Amino acid sequence: MKFRKRRQFFPSCSSHHQVEDDEAWERREKGNKEPRWQWSSSSAHVIAQLANYLFYEPVVVATGTVGTRSWIGGLFTRSNRRQDKSSVDYTLSPLQEERLQKLQDRMVVPFDETRFDHQESLKSLWNVAYPNVSLTGLVTEQWKEMGWQGPNPSTDFRGCGFIALENLLFSARTYPACFRRLLFKQRGDRAKWEYPFAVAGINISFMLIQMLDLQNNSKPKCLPGMNFLKLLEEDEKAFDVLYCIAFAMMDAQWLAMHASYMEFNEVLQATRNQLERELSLDDIHRIQDLPAYNLLFQ
Repeated sequence: MKFRKRRQFFPSCSSHHQVEDDEAWERREKGNKEPRWQWSSSSAHVIAQLANYLFYEPVVVATGTVGTRSWIGGLFTRSNRRQDKSSVDYTLSPLQEERLQKLQDRMVVPFDETRFDHQESLKSLWNVAYPNVSLTGLVTEQWKEMGWQGPNPSTDFRGCGFIALENLLFSARTYPACFRRLLFKQRGDRAKWEYPFAVAGINISFMLIQMLDLQNNSKPKCLPGMNFLKLLEEDEKAFDVLYCIAFAMMDAQWLAMHASYMEFNEVLQATRNQLERELSLDDIHRIQDLPAYNLLFQ
């Protein structure tokens, strides 16, 4: 007789807990019929096939294209119906208003492969990730090793713009050990069909923008977004740090759920749920107060 494991949601972020999704569990119990491959650093062609299968059809939000539909469109359509935001009103401090505006300005900057500073940021990401490997060009098959869809990463940024690259680069420079652990899948019992690192990072940037209601032209009207502004007032880099936390949490959820690529939406939703709970706690005054913050140093 098989006993079904009970569902848990990261009561403690210092270790991995089982996070079961009903549909995912039923699919696995029916026989694990999906094909599987063995992950390795040489699986660039597999990453390309996987990414091409999962990502396309942009989702237009607010002032620009900031998401892709295949993995996340339906997910956030459901999530955004949780509450009536029409009656929420509050006053921003001058510092909150200034920093929110700067963040929203970053969100609408598209990645432009003709801009020198954007090119240099992309090269910097490669150099931090692979310091002992020379990049042969901005368009090269080497990018697939990092989990981009194809040889030209600029085509992937249509999903979230330049801020997604900024998030990845901030993670690599600020928390290098965590960044490398996630990039090279160094922890846990990994799936044979793993998520592609770089494209997953773009999805996480988009998820945070949606979760915090930052695409709102004025100010967030959801509780996590309102509480986030308090963190932003304390630390101008709060969004970038939260991105790093979210990526580490997503990977921890991935391992806890024993997920495969077809379950990425479910993993991302579980990650969002946990972040929303933590950002709704009364005693969170700094980004470092989030229970999941310690995931960056494991």
